[in-house]
Amino acid sequence: MDLDFWRERHLCTLTTLRPDGSPHVVPVGATYDPAARLVRVITDRASAKARYVLAGGAAGVRAAVCQVDGGRWATLEGRAVVRTGPEEVAEAVRRYTERYRPPRPNPTRVVIEITVERALGHG
Repeated sequence: MDLDFWRERHLCTLTTLRPDGSPHVVPVGATYDPAARLVRVITDRASAKARYVLAGGAAGVRAAVCQVDGGRWATLEGRAVVRTGPEEVAEAVRRYTERYRPPRPNPTRVVIEITVERALGHG
């Protein structure tokens, strides 16, 4: 896997599943920590993506993050959970700031963490 591709500034898509099983695909900023095999997506607790992941309970739900740049693409798949701890949120914000820019303040921010089980890509 091209780890540099995951350090470059690219918007991603996050795919989760709605209760009826249909895909919910939304644009997100995402970061990848290869040492921990974690994708992190910051979001508001009330967002649809957070609600769909929270519906999976402690076991989480299947999810995928994808990014594309011309002929290069990468998808990271795994099990997603929502984290609310201040340290977890701060770490996700730090990583988001490094890859993108400082996010706007959000007192109801949470982190969707995906433990990567499969990586696909080209280029």
